[in-house]
Amino acid sequence: MNLDPKTTLGLVRNHLQQFATVSDKDWDFFSSKLIKHDIPKKTAFLKLGKVENYISFIISGLVRFYIPNADPAKEITFGFSFKEQFISAYDSFLSRRPSLYELETLTHTTILSITYEDLQKVYQTTQIGNLIGRLTAERLFLIKSKREQTLLQFTAKERYLNLFKDHPEVIKEIPLKYISSYIGVTPQGLSRIRKEIS
Repeated sequence: MNLDPKTTLGLVRNHLQQFATVSDKDWDFFSSKLIKHDIPKKTAFLKLGKVENYISFIISGLVRFYIPNADPAKEITFGFSFKEQFISAYDSFLSRRPSLYELETLTHTTILSITYEDLQKVYQTTQIGNLIGRLTAERLFLIKSKREQTLLQFTAKERYLNLFKDHPEVIKEIPLKYISSYIGVTPQGLSRIRKEIS
């Protein structure tokens, strides 16, 4: 891989080192399995009904998790992932069963990915594999549970404000129709909320 470790591989290692010490030996083995993907904006890189074969780390860009529908207005957006986060349809990745949702880039996105087969080798050879699996599982759990909790606990206006409090960058990058789906209101309802706030 012809990558600058300070800007790509270095980001992954620095992220992992926040949670555990990663030995040079483990890191060298793991990083040798990483594959770089540059994905254009508005690309579904995991389709409904396909088995997830990768765990990926977002170097740059923005990804949404959504349940597609023949009528795009009825798609359900239930999560977003940002720079320096692990991403996967991890339930499909673990079970080897078809995914019930899709992953789509909202901007040009660069990721580093490891395949299911290579991660099994990492599990067998290093300590780092368990950490990557845990961080990915936690990420998927938080995406799902946070949306469920906010739908139950907060008003639509509070959900909108919380989204921007956590990720102020979304105001520029995420189309309003996806935000309205995420917070559980119609686009017209979101327009009213935005007018109230402004």
